[in-house]
Amino acid sequence: MTTRDIWNIYSDDIKHFILSKVKEPAVADDLLQETFIKVHTKKDTLKNDDKQKPWLFTVARYTVMDYFRVQNIKITLPESEIEEDALHEEHTEHDCLHGIIKSLPKKYRDPLFLADIKGLKQAEVANQLNLPLSTIKSQIQRGRKLITQGFMDCCDLTLNDSGYLVGEIKDKQDCKVCQ
Repeated sequence: MTTRDIWNIYSDDIKHFILSKVKEPAVADDLLQETFIKVHTKKDTLKNDDKQKPWLFTVARYTVMDYFRVQNIKITLPESEIEEDALHEEHTEHDCLHGIIKSLPKKYRDPLFLADIKGLKQAEVANQLNLPLSTIKSQIQRGRKLITQGFMDCCDLTLNDSGYLVGEIKDKQDCKVCQ
């Protein structure tokens, strides 16, 4: 399916979704274009066409989150919205990540969330948590290693020679963390 076909089928739904988050039509149009640029460049990486619609909304969601992070606007998705999305969409690596992060010990979860999800610099995380910068750096690194190990445990992914996780995300009922 070409990008134009995807645009014709899904652009109105994606725009409505983005507009529900940003509330400004001009910004929504810009984010819609940015979403479809990403879709155009990455659509060949999607292996299963049945997962196209959930994938498109995931791309749009992360595009909106990037916008808010760059604008330094704090946004949190309510837990009910995250759980509702998981029920209505196909099982993805984001479902696994959500479960893995929730299972992390608090001393790793909090600094990792602030640095990698909220986009704060590690020095800002250290100030916010009243901990030395060296402690925060090591906790973030350990947290990232625990997430990697979580994907290996949950979905039987493996590390390749370059240190990247490889493999296929299992169906939800086969995942050890997502069940």
